[in-house]
Amino acid sequence: MGCATVGTKMESRGIEKTNKGEVAMAAMSVSRTLSVSIGRHPGKVYEFVSDPENLPKWAKGLGESVKKQGTDWIVDTPQGQMKFKFVEKNIFGVLDHYVTTSSGMEIYVPLRVLANGTGSEIVFTLFRLPDMTDEKYAEDMKLVEQDLQTLKDLLEK
Repeated sequence: MGCATVGTKMESRGIEKTNKGEVAMAAMSVSRTLSVSIGRHPGKVYEFVSDPENLPKWAKGLGESVKKQGTDWIVDTPQGQMKFKFVEKNIFGVLDHYVTTSSGMEIYVPLRVLANGTGSEIVFTLFRLPDMTDEKYAEDMKLVEQDLQTLKDLLEK
């Protein structure tokens, strides 16, 4: 599930804000963009993926169950409970989300639904976290690829 930053909130412009609101330039992370084509209208794909209750149906790499707790969504993972939130619903297919680990680290995860002819392309960028081994990063890539394939299989039924 490894994605973007460590102990701080990463904004999309490459600026990092610490917990105290200080601004610092973020070091670039290694990243890999993974995608899958889905034979469904982008609006339908977006509608399904943007519903946190559907997460356990396709994103096994993140967790087995999800529940709403106040305004937060909580995902049960092998690493413990994590908070999960999407960016605001939008017409652009942006499904970026933040995962907050039990230790308080907030991880930014870019995710998009793009039109691809009469179907869709799901695009997921996986950032390598600091101190992540090559093996763990490769394992995370494989989990994301499996999740994207599961999403494709589910939505094309």
